[in-house]
Amino acid sequence: MEEIIGIFAGIFTTIAAVPQIYRAWRTKKVDDVSPKMFFTLTLGVLLWTVYGVMKKDVPIIVTNGISTLLNITMFMLIFKYREQNKSQTQ
Repeated sequence: MEEIIGIFAGIFTTIAAVPQIYRAWRTKKVDDVSPKMFFTLTLGVLLWTVYGVMKKDVPIIVTNGISTLLNITMFMLIFKYREQNKSQTQ
């Protein structure tokens, strides 16, 4: 039972960033998105991934590894679209 709860927790945590990534990609607007929050979240899930590797816990490695990649993607979109929007308004 504990492992099932852990797997579902990892799945929900992993997919949490997907709607924000999709919206940012679709609208090209990220003005209301906090890069500090995504940096902090990325660092946290990266550390969870390392922890999973150390513990040899596959669900922790997989879910947090995917979360790390998704959050890095969002972080990159923030900087990409902020720069694009700056250059378009100048």
